[in-house]
Amino acid sequence: MHQFFEMTEEELKTLLTSLDQKPFHAKQLIDWVYGKGIIDWNEMTNISTDLKKLLQSQISLSHLQLVHVKPSADLETYKFLWRLKDNKLVESVLICSGDRRTVCVSSQVGCPAKCAFCASGKQGFFRNLRPHEIVEQVFLINQWLKDKNERVSHVVYMGMGEPLKNYDPVIKSIRLLSNPELLNLSQRRITVSTVGIVEGIKRLSREELKVSLVLSLHAPNQHIRQKIIPYARKYPLDAIMEAMDEYAKLTKRDITFEYTLIAGINDHPDHAFELTHLLHGKSQFTVNLIPYNPVPGLRLKRPEKKAIKQFRAVLFGAKVVNTCRYTKGDDIAAACGQLALQELEKEKIA
Repeated sequence: MHQFFEMTEEELKTLLTSLDQKPFHAKQLIDWVYGKGIIDWNEMTNISTDLKKLLQSQISLSHLQLVHVKPSADLETYKFLWRLKDNKLVESVLICSGDRRTVCVSSQVGCPAKCAFCASGKQGFFRNLRPHEIVEQVFLINQWLKDKNERVSHVVYMGMGEPLKNYDPVIKSIRLLSNPELLNLSQRRITVSTVGIVEGIKRLSREELKVSLVLSLHAPNQHIRQKIIPYARKYPLDAIMEAMDEYAKLTKRDITFEYTLIAGINDHPDHAFELTHLLHGKSQFTVNLIPYNPVPGLRLKRPEKKAIKQFRAVLFGAKVVNTCRYTKGDDIAAACGQLALQELEKEKIA
């Protein structure tokens, strides 16, 4: 069975032609789905009954079932819980900031990275998402926004999963999301995050995409990194930094280093000095500091404001461009590192 949300107009034309149908129907189908938001063959009024029956037997439409939408108290963050065809559950987050409407998508069910400070890997890894399951997250949230006369402006691959461990489906979904005939999102407004899958970073640098790349760094050295990121044992920090340099050089795109500040582990001024040495001589980068968001069952703690301020002072002193992420959605467990907590556990109990 072909998946509609994995097909471009040209691929639809090819399929229709192979079924002895006129290729112009492809544009009609895309207009119904992407233009009008109709995901039921029977509601497409300018399609013949015979063609509808054929389409139903050959092409599957949306698979994601919305379980619920949970808003934050300030109505700036919304968490969407989806049920997949096989009854697995994944989450997406919509972040509203000014004119931006950013969707944080999941790329896997669970996460194999199992970072010490993140909830997504606590329940294990189950499977990769297919391209259509990623695209549908954005499409369905975009339809939800249309009721408010808004639309998705940015997409970040920072939800459940390690995107570069689901490489081909993620790349396919990026090309579909940015296809001018479909959702037509600018690739420059798409960001991929990774814990440092070296071979994936190197492949991505040669895809001729204009997406931004974020490295979940979280430590200034290999020793600390191995303590909090299991994948660090397989991917040494020097090899990761070399791959990131190559990405910046080949793509001419800025890169971001995310650094989750965890009290007593990586938040001391000495760690900040070490971080400045690690990044010395590099260009086109920003450090995005993320004060740790609490995860039930973990003994980790968020640093005090004074410690965060001291850490940043060292970076500013070394002229390292840095930002400190304002926590959004922590009241609904939708902040960085918190996905797959409350709702997934409740669904399991139910």
